Order: sequence, then C-alpha cells, then structure tokens
Amino acid sequence: MKQILAFLNMEFLLKEGALRNWRFVFSLSLLAMIMIESGHQADSKIFKIAQLNEELKALKSQFVEKRSHLMRLKMETKVAAVLREKGVKASQEPPVKIIVE
Repeated sequence: MKQILAFLNMEFLLKEGALRNWRFVFSLSLLAMIMIESGHQADSKIFKIAQLNEELKALKSQFVEKRSHLMRLKMETKVAAVLREKGVKASQEPPVKIIVE
C-alpha cells in the first residue's frame, strides 16, 4: 500500500536518482507525441487518397463521355452530313492509286 501511495505522490520523481526517472518519463512523452502525430498524418493521407479516388472516378467518367462523343463525330454518316452542308459530295468513283518509282 505504501508503494502505491508513493507512486501516486510521484515520489520517484523527487527523490535521489530522479534524473534517470525524468529521462524515462520524457522519452515516454516524446514517444507518445510521435505516435499521435503519426496517427494524424495517417488520417490526413487516408482523406487525401479518398479525395483523389473521387477525382479519378470523375475524370474517368468525363473521359468515357468525351470518347463516346468523339466516336459519334467520327461516324461516316455524321462526317458526310457535315460535308453535305458545306457543299462537298462523296465521289461516285473509287480512288486511284498513284505509284511513284
């Protein structure tokens, strides 16, 4: 009982040899602060990763949308319709291959 009371009164920090105990308490405090900071950094990285994943999903969706729009623009019927508006018609005879020697 005396030992528990002495511990609660923190006599181990006030008597002889207390410097060694102070070093121990300081190192434990430093270790606790490092662990807390490490936890905060891990949490912030997790939030950043989640944010980047959301941004990635949005960009993938935008990419698919733009690619499908481009595919519609490249369709032969769409190109022919745009050229017809400008007065250009498709040729009825096939192209001729030119060979240069």
